[in-house]
Amino acid sequence: MTKGKLIGVGTGPGDPELVTRKAWAAVAAAKVIAYPAPDSGISFSRSIVADAITEGGVEIPMIVPMRIGRAPAQAIYDEGAKQIKDKLDEGFDVVVLCEGDPLFFGSFMYILARLRDDYDVEIIPGITAMTACASAIHHPLVAREDMMSIMPATMSDEGLRQAISSAQGVAIMKVGRHISRLRTLLDDMGLLDEAYYISHASLPHQNACKLTDAPEDAPYFSMVLLYKGNDEWL
Repeated sequence: MTKGKLIGVGTGPGDPELVTRKAWAAVAAAKVIAYPAPDSGISFSRSIVADAITEGGVEIPMIVPMRIGRAPAQAIYDEGAKQIKDKLDEGFDVVVLCEGDPLFFGSFMYILARLRDDYDVEIIPGITAMTACASAIHHPLVAREDMMSIMPATMSDEGLRQAISSAQGVAIMKVGRHISRLRTLLDDMGLLDEAYYISHASLPHQNACKLTDAPEDAPYFSMVLLYKGNDEWL
């Protein structure tokens, strides 16, 4: 029996209209769809393309607890990869949904690492949260010969300081509970007034503002953007 193809699909930052035509078509044609989901609430990636999913198909939710540390999630991806493997071996193509882009801090990479050596793989890129956030504040990420650093807020203060200092464009992801620490760090570096906070980019309840005006209770998937380059692009 011919094995199925593993298809990683980027669902974009949240607005269904920002899903590419190719990604939407892949979801609509899929008979088996897998996706990560939190241990409470709905799967964000599935909700973005819900209108494209055909009734009667097989769905493989991978319930990933939001915990510090890799161990719980790794066991979930092991089990998810096993269920996906079973369907691939039966000859079904399997679409694996991933919010944003599958290979930019994307959960799909964990499934890819487990299955890519044994199956054909197709990856459909998606619009990243980072570019959606830049659009929300109407400001470039980088220009001309600028360098950009992209980092998670979970890094140490010293690691963040070094990464921020070395680039003109800065994207700090996974802000969440680190927002107060980031404000203090950027203020100490004299950069607080140049920093922007964005959450729920592209969605109706999007919040885009200066970091000084950001809420104290920031969601995990929020971002800080900072541009230290000159304004030659104007």
